[in-house]
Amino acid sequence: MHWRFVAQAACVMALAMAAPAWADNTLTLDDAFARVIDTHPDLRVYAPRHEAMAARVDKAAQAPPLTLGAEIENALGTGDVRGLHSAEITLSLSSVLERGGKREARQSLARTRVLALDTERNKTRLDLLAETARRYLAVVASRQQAVVARDAVALRQRAVAAADKRHRAGAVPASVVLSAEAALAQAELGLARAEQSGRSARRYLAALWGEHQAQFRVADADLRQLPTLEPFAVLVGWLDRNPAIRRFADRQRIAEARLQLAQTEAVTDIQWQVGVRRFQLGGDVGVVGSVSIPLGSASRAAPDIRIARNEIEALSIQREASGMALYATLADAHGRYQVARLEVTRLGADVLPRLAEAEQAAARAWRAGAATYAEWARLQSLHVEARQRQLAAALQARRALIEIQRLTARSWAMAADSAASKQGDAA
Repeated sequence: MHWRFVAQAACVMALAMAAPAWADNTLTLDDAFARVIDTHPDLRVYAPRHEAMAARVDKAAQAPPLTLGAEIENALGTGDVRGLHSAEITLSLSSVLERGGKREARQSLARTRVLALDTERNKTRLDLLAETARRYLAVVASRQQAVVARDAVALRQRAVAAADKRHRAGAVPASVVLSAEAALAQAELGLARAEQSGRSARRYLAALWGEHQAQFRVADADLRQLPTLEPFAVLVGWLDRNPAIRRFADRQRIAEARLQLAQTEAVTDIQWQVGVRRFQLGGDVGVVGSVSIPLGSASRAAPDIRIARNEIEALSIQREASGMALYATLADAHGRYQVARLEVTRLGADVLPRLAEAEQAAARAWRAGAATYAEWARLQSLHVEARQRQLAAALQARRALIEIQRLTARSWAMAADSAASKQGDAA
């Protein structure tokens, strides 16, 4: 799986914006992805691990070593064998002749582990990019929460000004002014909380690449612009792209390679030795050789063969269980996304326009003396709460979309200033 594919798969929301940056310190989601890919230790650790795996492949390719031996007999004894004049000196070369494809089986197991490491790295990368997108979403969300809070402060400021004007004219008691000022203070607290959340979210995001000073801004994005997903049955078909499922395929290949290696152990190897022996007494030289075959190789290999076969069977069951868990997670995320998307759409189309119009009408009526301040303040609160509810639903939808894209390794990216969306980008 290439880096570009993984980055697309973890581009889990419509925040990878094509809009130009405001300044040099503006951070896009793609910028955050690149920083995490380049610096995060959970990804950097795979380079030395890959080199270690490559070394194991080279080791598996090695044949059994040749052994050079020297032996002396009939020396340093007594009588006829005193000293070295009756010694027999033998120089030998020995090794093992492997049979049954043991060397090829070792190489296959080592190479399979290298491929499994690549899948593990891709899973780690995808999870990190998804986490990056979540933290980036938190930063963008805090900006939009601050926008709603500023609008709420502006509403309350107008209410305070109107209440103070009518109080000075003797039309309303001081309690109305104090009530409006309390509502303004609460709105200002909401704005301060959103701004502080934004600073904390930026630090939390920057921590992913080890930065302690989060001196950047994030690109604008409209979280309410939510893409339409593919049908649920199509999403289920994409679950096989999930690295968790692919890891089971790798683990099964490793188990099968282990089984093949265990089966080769049932084939007896031949140990051989050849050498030259010199008889010190007389100076004669002769060739010596030997062959030995261990017995019982099949019975000794049988337990390892059973272990490998049972591992393959267990992996099949584990893969089934993992598939069920992934399906349940996808179903939950898909349901949450659809419900939240419906709420965002209906609030924007039906609720918010009517509340805005009602709030303006109540303001005019209160200034004309045809409505109470409580009625106007209640509509102001309802309007602000509806906007906050819409933003919260959009955030819930984005978080669900993150999970859907992490599960299916597909992305739905959309520019902030365009209604067009890319659905189901191919790998």
